[in-house]
Amino acid sequence: MTTSGNNLPKNDMLLEIKDLRVYFELAEGTVRAIDGVDLNIRRGQMLGVVGESGCGKSMTAMSLMRLIPSPGEIASGEMLFYRAKASAAGSSATEVLDLAKLDPNSKLMRDIRGDQISMVFQEPMTALSPVLSVGYQITEAIRLHRNVSKDEARELAIDMLDRVRMPNPHKIIDDYPFQLSGGMRQRAVIAMALSCHPSLLIADEPTTALDVTTEAQILDLMRELQQELNMAIMYISHNLGVIAEMAEEVAVMYLGRIVEKTDVQTLFFNPKHPYTQGLLKSIPQLDDFNKGRLETITGVVPDPYTRLKGCPFHPRCPDFMPGTCDQIEPEIIELQPGHIVRCHLYE
Repeated sequence: MTTSGNNLPKNDMLLEIKDLRVYFELAEGTVRAIDGVDLNIRRGQMLGVVGESGCGKSMTAMSLMRLIPSPGEIASGEMLFYRAKASAAGSSATEVLDLAKLDPNSKLMRDIRGDQISMVFQEPMTALSPVLSVGYQITEAIRLHRNVSKDEARELAIDMLDRVRMPNPHKIIDDYPFQLSGGMRQRAVIAMALSCHPSLLIADEPTTALDVTTEAQILDLMRELQQELNMAIMYISHNLGVIAEMAEEVAVMYLGRIVEKTDVQTLFFNPKHPYTQGLLKSIPQLDDFNKGRLETITGVVPDPYTRLKGCPFHPRCPDFMPGTCDQIEPEIIELQPGHIVRCHLYE
């Protein structure tokens, strides 16, 4: 499916995820890692995705990259990627591809992965091979997607390392990951992800293992490169402070679903879902220093093999309504343009 460059999708859409479901069929039962996610990303947008560990943030990212570990598979849904493509006449056009229907090992998917959709993984030491130099790994990505020589790829890699503020990039390019500090390794991973100028960068908690000073530098770097390259970023994190600083819109996930999505200011000043409110209350505040222990969300995330009837958050919800929340599955409600919530309180 291809559309003319003069008829771009509404709001210059880059990616539309529609009712995505990813299941793992195991001996113990079925794990619904993603259970009906709907998400849109526009070109040049910074979207934050937050939630507790195990809520489906990283699995959503792995689904987009078609890197779901076995035995997981996409059970249903669409992932429509609006890929910019030059036509034979030289004008730009938009080709709409459903990533969910592509073979993960097909040439088309391998052309997209690492080129137009790239990912910065959570732990750089596991994302980089310890037996290959940093330069080899970056140039490999460039030569895979660009028709350039080894020398040209090396120069492009050095330029990208310089752009991510790697000190002495002409020397670092020949170093191995174990010779670099945590911040330098993360810069190398970002350089590799950006080496082909992707339309969408998926950043999966890229600063988790870094100290706060290095984290601030990496966040500033990502903002600058986003504006410079006009790329969209899907920023996955459990750190709401980072999300407040980075994102334009925020999607809150719980047990494989989006429970609330709105712009970042509305989310922090007028959250609606009880789960979102609980996450925000758990953030330390300077004026709470002498108030004792932080507030927490009661209970624990349910067993992944168990599918709860009604709202999956109802065993932990302070606004639980017996007979409704534990019996009826809530629908998505649009409170105002751009602000959706999945909760019986607003029906």
